[in-house]
Amino acid sequence: MTSGPNYSMASLYVGDLSANVTEAMLFEKFSTIGPVLSIRVCRDLLTRRSLGYAYVNFQEVSDAEKTIDRMNFDVLKDRPLRIMWSQRDPSLRKSGVGNVFIKNLDKSIDNSVMFDTFSTFGKILSCKVAQDLHGLSKGYGFVHFATEEAANNAINKVNGMLLNGKKVFVGKFVPKSERQNSPFAEKSKHFTNVYVKYLTDDYDNQKLCQLFESFGKIVSAKVMVDEKTGKSRCFGFVSFESPESAHNCIQELNGKKEMSNGRTLYVSRAQKKAERMQELKKRFDELRQKRINRYKGINLYVKNLEESTDDKRLIQEFSAFGTISSAKVMCDPNTGRSLGFGFVCFSKPEESQKAINEMNNRIIDTKPLYVSFAQSKEERKAFLSQQFTKQSNAPMRGHPMPSHPPPPMVTHPHLIPAAAAMAYAANPALAMNALGAHGLPSHSWTDFRRNRRLKFY
Repeated sequence: MTSGPNYSMASLYVGDLSANVTEAMLFEKFSTIGPVLSIRVCRDLLTRRSLGYAYVNFQEVSDAEKTIDRMNFDVLKDRPLRIMWSQRDPSLRKSGVGNVFIKNLDKSIDNSVMFDTFSTFGKILSCKVAQDLHGLSKGYGFVHFATEEAANNAINKVNGMLLNGKKVFVGKFVPKSERQNSPFAEKSKHFTNVYVKYLTDDYDNQKLCQLFESFGKIVSAKVMVDEKTGKSRCFGFVSFESPESAHNCIQELNGKKEMSNGRTLYVSRAQKKAERMQELKKRFDELRQKRINRYKGINLYVKNLEESTDDKRLIQEFSAFGTISSAKVMCDPNTGRSLGFGFVCFSKPEESQKAINEMNNRIIDTKPLYVSFAQSKEERKAFLSQQFTKQSNAPMRGHPMPSHPPPPMVTHPHLIPAAAAMAYAANPALAMNALGAHGLPSHSWTDFRRNRRLKFY
């Protein structure tokens, strides 16, 4: 008995999706290339909102390859699609092998242009220019090559060259854990500029310099003023000649010197906005992780609630299993109506487990409850990926039988996967559509893409 085709090898990841893109929209687009076995837009388990990415399984690997070649960065619902091979093993994605970091990019360079420019060095698995909340380039990005050789070739040829008039840095991607222990991280310890706030409004540059001059030679001291009124904004910057002087002034003055206005002086390392945002994000992530760990094993997720169920009813139904520290039914912020799910937090793990055993599938009013341990966003994403892996690797015999809870898959609305190929053979018009949205055969589309590559000098 021969084994069936390896469906996972024909699986694509489609990212940067608009929130309102559905499986049906993606099927309509990708089925013009070849028979599609399944499509799944990944969604938040709680809110069912799109997470902005999907997985597409083709019947043939060659069709998946054509899709990347012809449709990568096509616009759907006002956003360009980012298509790459689905990599199931997270260790390979995070290893850094074949992964290149590029910075000082011109703001006009997007995912598409970077892909076309760097594809001259070898097969690209993924490519992304980092963007802010408004979709504007942050000036850096990543290219993941299929081989280390291609990555090294790109580094050797492009690093230090001009792209769109800007000298770019191209180097090997360094994982976050290594960056934190690298010489680059050490640079933050050797600063010379300090930030000072809670100054009294009578401070000018000279008075600020006098306040700090006992700690070492000062290169510059500046009190920031209002451009219209010329009045002090009560903060400023001091630049020392040596890092030691900067460290000493922080140790001696921060939180210790009381000003005449009753405020205590705040002195710290001066940071760029990006550094401050990164530090705030780090603190937020740490607090968030602490909160997750604190409630792990005791916080329950309850869904399929009647619309009339409120916090008090939730406590009433679950209080028999132990001490409840909090219970909350989630509601629409605009209408105040129940969203049909909520959370119950117990004081002990054994109480939570007992509640799951007793309450899961129990009918309250007219609906069976679904009760499980609450998961973090990362855990839900990992669960979704795991479920999809099982689904895509399972033998395809007739209609697939989804596990519980059923994953939101879409296949051809009228054909089972085995019949999809027959439809293409029987319908020449459908095969002609496989030329793609651009109406070009494969080699012509490739030639068109090459014309968009940037030249580096």
